[in-house]
Amino acid sequence: MRPCRRLFSNVPWFLADHGLPARPTPPHLRVAVEPPPLPFDAPQPVKDLHAQLIKSPLIDPSNLLVAQPRSLPEGPALPHREPQGRRKRGGTFHGESVYDVPGSLWSWIVMAQVKEGTENKGSIESLVRIVRKTLLGVQPPLPIPPNSKQRENNGWAMIDAGSFAVHVVSKQAKDRYFSPDRYGRW
Repeated sequence: MRPCRRLFSNVPWFLADHGLPARPTPPHLRVAVEPPPLPFDAPQPVKDLHAQLIKSPLIDPSNLLVAQPRSLPEGPALPHREPQGRRKRGGTFHGESVYDVPGSLWSWIVMAQVKEGTENKGSIESLVRIVRKTLLGVQPPLPIPPNSKQRENNGWAMIDAGSFAVHVVSKQAKDRYFSPDRYGRW
Protein backbone atom coordinates (compact mmCIF):
# COMPACT_ATOMS: atom_id res chain seq x y z
CA MET A 1 0.00 0.00 0.00
CA ARG A 2 1.26 3.42 -0.98
CA PRO A 3 1.52 6.06 1.80
CA CYS A 4 -0.65 9.13 1.59
CA ARG A 5 1.07 12.10 0.00
CA ARG A 6 -0.16 14.41 2.74
CA LEU A 7 1.78 12.63 5.44
CA PHE A 8 5.14 13.36 3.81
CA SER A 9 4.51 16.88 2.55
CA ASN A 10 5.38 20.11 4.30
CA VAL A 11 2.42 21.80 2.61
CA PRO A 12 -0.99 21.48 4.34
CA TRP A 13 -3.56 19.37 2.51
CA PHE A 14 -5.77 22.38 1.74
CA LEU A 15 -2.89 24.20 0.02
CA ALA A 16 -1.43 21.21 -1.81
CA ASP A 17 -1.81 21.10 -5.57
CA HIS A 18 -3.60 17.88 -6.40
CA GLY A 19 -3.55 18.43 -10.15
CA LEU A 20 -7.19 19.52 -10.20
CA PRO A 21 -8.16 22.39 -12.48
CA ALA A 22 -8.59 25.71 -10.69
CA ARG A 23 -12.16 26.74 -10.03
CA PRO A 24 -13.27 29.93 -11.77
CA THR A 25 -13.64 32.98 -9.56
CA PRO A 26 -17.28 33.86 -8.86
CA PRO A 27 -18.46 37.12 -10.50
CA HIS A 28 -18.85 38.94 -7.19
CA LEU A 29 -15.21 38.24 -6.24
CA ARG A 30 -13.54 39.16 -9.54
CA VAL A 31 -11.19 42.11 -9.73
CA ALA A 32 -13.01 45.18 -10.97
CA VAL A 33 -11.98 47.30 -13.90
CA GLU A 34 -11.69 51.08 -13.73
CA PRO A 35 -14.91 52.98 -13.02
CA PRO A 36 -16.32 55.26 -15.71
CA PRO A 37 -14.92 58.78 -15.35
CA LEU A 38 -16.84 61.20 -13.15
CA PRO A 39 -18.08 64.23 -15.14
CA PHE A 40 -16.14 67.37 -14.22
CA ASP A 41 -19.32 69.49 -14.00
CA ALA A 42 -21.12 67.20 -11.54
CA PRO A 43 -22.39 68.97 -8.40
CA GLN A 44 -20.45 68.51 -5.16
CA PRO A 45 -23.06 66.25 -3.45
CA VAL A 46 -22.88 63.87 -6.43
CA LYS A 47 -19.07 63.84 -6.22
CA ASP A 48 -19.21 63.11 -2.48
CA LEU A 49 -21.70 60.31 -3.05
CA HIS A 50 -19.56 58.85 -5.83
CA ALA A 51 -16.53 58.82 -3.52
CA GLN A 52 -18.49 56.91 -0.85
CA LEU A 53 -19.98 54.41 -3.31
CA ILE A 54 -16.58 53.64 -4.87
CA LYS A 55 -15.36 52.48 -1.44
CA SER A 56 -18.22 50.01 -0.98
CA PRO A 57 -17.35 46.33 -1.44
CA LEU A 58 -20.96 45.67 -2.48
CA ILE A 59 -20.61 47.17 -5.95
CA ASP A 60 -18.25 46.72 -8.82
CA PRO A 61 -16.88 50.22 -9.55
CA SER A 62 -17.21 49.57 -13.29
CA ASN A 63 -21.00 49.47 -12.78
CA LEU A 64 -21.21 52.90 -11.13
CA LEU A 65 -22.55 55.54 -13.47
CA VAL A 66 -22.93 59.28 -12.96
CA ALA A 67 -24.49 61.02 -15.94
CA GLN A 68 -26.96 63.58 -17.14
CA PRO A 69 -29.97 61.82 -18.64
CA ARG A 70 -30.46 62.16 -22.36
CA SER A 71 -33.82 63.42 -23.49
CA LEU A 72 -35.69 61.09 -25.80
CA PRO A 73 -37.55 62.42 -28.81
CA GLU A 74 -41.22 63.03 -28.21
CA GLY A 75 -43.67 60.56 -29.63
CA PRO A 76 -46.68 61.46 -31.73
CA ALA A 77 -49.40 63.51 -30.07
CA LEU A 78 -52.53 61.74 -28.89
CA PRO A 79 -55.59 62.37 -31.00
CA HIS A 80 -57.92 64.86 -29.31
CA ARG A 81 -61.02 63.26 -27.84
CA GLU A 82 -63.73 65.07 -25.90
CA PRO A 83 -64.63 63.87 -22.40
CA GLN A 84 -67.69 61.63 -22.31
CA GLY A 85 -70.49 60.91 -19.90
CA ARG A 86 -71.97 62.81 -17.00
CA ARG A 87 -68.66 63.01 -15.14
CA LYS A 88 -66.77 64.14 -18.24
CA ARG A 89 -64.14 61.41 -18.15
CA GLY A 90 -62.08 59.88 -20.92
CA GLY A 91 -60.82 62.97 -22.72
CA THR A 92 -57.26 63.20 -23.96
CA PHE A 93 -56.49 66.77 -22.80
CA HIS A 94 -55.80 66.78 -19.07
CA GLY A 95 -54.14 70.16 -18.78
CA GLU A 96 -50.46 70.87 -18.36
CA SER A 97 -48.14 68.74 -16.30
CA VAL A 98 -44.50 68.48 -15.36
CA TYR A 99 -44.10 65.96 -18.19
CA ASP A 100 -44.80 68.71 -20.74
CA VAL A 101 -41.45 70.27 -19.88
CA PRO A 102 -38.76 68.89 -22.20
CA GLY A 103 -35.91 67.00 -20.60
CA SER A 104 -35.91 64.98 -17.41
CA LEU A 105 -37.17 65.38 -13.87
CA TRP A 106 -33.58 65.29 -12.60
CA SER A 107 -30.49 66.98 -13.93
CA TRP A 108 -28.20 64.13 -12.79
CA ILE A 109 -28.60 60.37 -12.43
CA VAL A 110 -26.42 58.13 -10.25
CA MET A 111 -26.76 54.39 -10.86
CA ALA A 112 -24.99 51.74 -8.82
CA GLN A 113 -25.34 48.04 -9.62
CA VAL A 114 -24.78 45.60 -6.77
CA LYS A 115 -22.60 42.56 -7.34
CA GLU A 116 -24.38 39.51 -8.71
CA GLY A 117 -25.44 37.08 -6.04
CA THR A 118 -25.67 39.70 -3.30
CA GLU A 119 -28.97 41.35 -4.22
CA ASN A 120 -31.09 39.05 -2.03
CA LYS A 121 -28.65 39.26 0.88
CA GLY A 122 -29.25 42.89 1.85
CA SER A 123 -26.75 44.62 -0.42
CA ILE A 124 -29.35 46.94 -1.94
CA GLU A 125 -30.63 48.00 1.49
CA SER A 126 -27.06 48.49 2.71
CA LEU A 127 -26.20 50.75 -0.24
CA VAL A 128 -29.42 52.73 0.33
CA ARG A 129 -28.28 53.34 3.92
CA ILE A 130 -24.86 54.51 2.67
CA VAL A 131 -26.51 56.85 0.16
CA ARG A 132 -28.92 58.30 2.73
CA LYS A 133 -26.17 58.79 5.33
CA THR A 134 -23.93 60.53 2.79
CA LEU A 135 -26.66 62.80 1.45
CA LEU A 136 -27.98 63.73 4.90
CA GLY A 137 -24.52 64.99 5.84
CA VAL A 138 -24.27 67.37 2.87
CA GLN A 139 -24.33 71.14 3.49
CA PRO A 140 -26.72 72.73 2.57
CA PRO A 141 -29.13 69.89 3.37
CA LEU A 142 -30.80 68.09 0.48
CA PRO A 143 -34.57 67.50 0.39
CA ILE A 144 -34.48 63.74 1.00
CA PRO A 145 -37.81 62.08 1.78
CA PRO A 146 -38.18 60.04 4.99
CA ASN A 147 -36.78 56.54 4.97
CA SER A 148 -39.20 54.02 3.55
CA LYS A 149 -39.84 50.95 5.69
CA GLN A 150 -40.52 48.90 2.58
CA ARG A 151 -38.43 45.74 2.70
CA GLU A 152 -39.13 44.13 -0.68
CA ASN A 153 -37.45 46.15 -3.43
CA ASN A 154 -37.51 43.67 -6.35
CA GLY A 155 -33.91 44.46 -7.21
CA TRP A 156 -34.30 48.24 -7.48
CA ALA A 157 -34.30 51.10 -5.00
CA MET A 158 -34.41 54.81 -5.82
CA ILE A 159 -33.61 57.84 -3.69
CA ASP A 160 -34.84 61.24 -4.89
CA ALA A 161 -32.39 63.92 -3.80
CA GLY A 162 -34.09 66.91 -5.42
CA SER A 163 -31.99 67.78 -8.45
CA PHE A 164 -30.64 64.26 -8.90
CA ALA A 165 -31.79 60.67 -8.42
CA VAL A 166 -29.84 57.69 -7.11
CA HIS A 167 -30.75 54.23 -8.40
CA VAL A 168 -29.41 51.11 -6.68
CA VAL A 169 -30.16 48.15 -8.93
CA SER A 170 -29.44 44.48 -9.43
CA LYS A 171 -28.20 43.23 -12.79
CA GLN A 172 -31.63 41.83 -13.66
CA ALA A 173 -33.36 45.13 -12.89
CA LYS A 174 -30.77 47.10 -14.85
CA ASP A 175 -31.21 44.89 -17.89
CA ARG A 176 -34.97 45.09 -17.63
CA TYR A 177 -35.63 48.77 -16.87
CA PHE A 178 -32.63 50.84 -17.97
CA SER A 179 -31.76 50.97 -21.64
CA PRO A 180 -28.23 51.92 -22.72
CA ASP A 181 -29.51 54.43 -25.29
CA ARG A 182 -31.10 56.50 -22.51
CA TYR A 183 -28.37 56.33 -19.85
CA GLY A 184 -25.19 55.68 -21.80
CA ARG A 185 -22.55 53.01 -21.30
CA TRP A 186 -22.64 50.80 -18.24
